[in-house]
Amino acid sequence: MAEPAEPAAATPFAEEALTHLDTLYRGALRLTRDPDQAQDLVQEAYLRALRYQHSYQPGTNMKAWLFAIMRNLFWDRFKGSRKEDVSLDDTGDFLLYEKLKDEGAKPESDVLDKIAVSEVVDAVEQLPPLHREVVLLVDVEGFSYKDAADTLGVPIGTVMSRLHRARQQLQKSLYDYAVESGIVRANGMRQVSQS
Repeated sequence: MAEPAEPAAATPFAEEALTHLDTLYRGALRLTRDPDQAQDLVQEAYLRALRYQHSYQPGTNMKAWLFAIMRNLFWDRFKGSRKEDVSLDDTGDFLLYEKLKDEGAKPESDVLDKIAVSEVVDAVEQLPPLHREVVLLVDVEGFSYKDAADTLGVPIGTVMSRLHRARQQLQKSLYDYAVESGIVRANGMRQVSQS
C-alpha cells in the first residue's frame, strides 16, 4: 500500500499571495455583498493565481495583480457581463465643500466628523459598480492610479474620470444626508449647536 503523498511545500509566490487574503476578502465582500460569495470568489481567485503564477511578473504589485484576477472572476461569474450603465452626468463639483468653505472653518473636517461611518459606507455602496470599484481600489485600498488602471484593465484617464465622478456622487449623497440629519441647513450654513 502506497503512503499518502506529502503536501507540497508552499512556494514563495504562494506565501506572498496568502498575505493578501484578508485584503482580497474585504474587496470581494464589497463586490458581492455576501460573505459566502466573497469567500468563494477569493478562493477561486487564489486558485487561479496559483494556476497562472507563471504570468505574474516578480517585482510588480502582487495585490493589484490578485485584485485584477478577482475582479475579472466577479464580472465573469457573478455578474455575467462587464457592461454596466453608468451615468456620466456631473453632480456638481464638490457641492458640500463649496457651500461651506466661505464660513471660515474647515468644512470637510467639521461636517465629516459628524457623519457616521455607516453613512459613508452606505453612500459608497450606492455608487454604480464601475464607480464603486475605483473608489474601493484607490480611496480604500490605497492603489495608485496606475495600479488601479492595470487592475481594471482601463487607461489611467478612465480611472481618474470614474474616481472624479464617484467622489462627486459621494459628496452629493453625504451633503443630502447632512441636510436631512440637521448637520447643515439646505442653504449650506452649519447648524450652531445650542450649549
